Amino acid sequence: MVNIPLSKPCLGEEEKQAVNKVLESGFLAQGENVKKFEEEFAHYIGVKEAIATSSGTTALFVALKALGVKEKDRVVTTPFTFVATASSILQCGGVPVFCDVDERTFNLDPEKLEDILKTEKNVKGVIAVHLYGLPCNLAEITFLTKKYNLFLLEDCAQAHGAKCQDKKVGSWGDMGAFSFYPTKNMTTGEGGMITTNDSLLAEKCRMLINHGSRKRYYHEMMGYNFRLTDIGGALGRVQLTKLEKFNEKRRQNAAFYNRELSFLSPVDLPYLPPYALPVFHQYTLKVKEERDALLQFLRNRGIGCEIYYPLPLHRQPFLQDLLPASSFPVAENLSREVLSLPVHPQLTEEDLHTVAEGVREFFLNY
Repeated sequence: MVNIPLSKPCLGEEEKQAVNKVLESGFLAQGENVKKFEEEFAHYIGVKEAIATSSGTTALFVALKALGVKEKDRVVTTPFTFVATASSILQCGGVPVFCDVDERTFNLDPEKLEDILKTEKNVKGVIAVHLYGLPCNLAEITFLTKKYNLFLLEDCAQAHGAKCQDKKVGSWGDMGAFSFYPTKNMTTGEGGMITTNDSLLAEKCRMLINHGSRKRYYHEMMGYNFRLTDIGGALGRVQLTKLEKFNEKRRQNAAFYNRELSFLSPVDLPYLPPYALPVFHQYTLKVKEERDALLQFLRNRGIGCEIYYPLPLHRQPFLQDLLPASSFPVAENLSREVLSLPVHPQLTEEDLHTVAEGVREFFLNY
């Protein structure tokens, strides 16, 4: 039986050498590598400031704290995403307000977003998630956040290097938050990054991740220990140099699937809006018939696949206890239809054919 993992970190000799150099130096905590990684990442995204953190979740949380989210502040976001998007709001004392998504992009629907902004009170801002590496319609969303005088935080955890109208995600909003978890398009093991063009917000973030301190042992606010290690910084610097190559390989792999699976009527291929350059963190099908059976069929053949996400956030038990009952039909339908296939850069041509043949075989015999 074959063994094709859904995701696999792309690590080579350059990463090993960079980490060994840090180990040999004896300086393992946040240091020069983190500083240079921040500078290089800011330049890559096209912003003035980047602040490295211990994870994508802490990047979201610290960004929200810096933006002033406090008790009972309402922040609008999608119910069709990883839980950290909503839990970060709650950890600040805020309240997530969910907005249903577009059935083609799986991202925030700007029309539905404006409907919410017209009626909701005490809304402080919006978190726009670039799900699966496909940018939101940022032109329309930024127009709305400016119209209603709200902050925009981009959740870029799955979208390193993606572009909307030739401008990288993470540079449109007041702030952006990235994750470098091992399954992401680039990795530092664990780690995150906040991006912004606002030097005051950047300074506040740097204090928040370092116990509220600008000067050692002098603490101006309550803060946290959310720093990235120099090992992570060294890994990130090498990975960043390879990111464009990784992303291009992901797009090539996605194009192969599009050609091979286009004739299958029970399947909708990923939609590509004209404004977007995606990075295919996930290659996600909408499977209108027998999604769960296809999942098991592929797994039985050693092909990694996953449902992102099987339960929308408004249906999560802990959120149902905190928020009023609600329904978001597009997100709910997607949770019953989506299935992600392997698309990572280390897939061979044989792997790609095996995955495509597996999907075709299931439906031809269905």
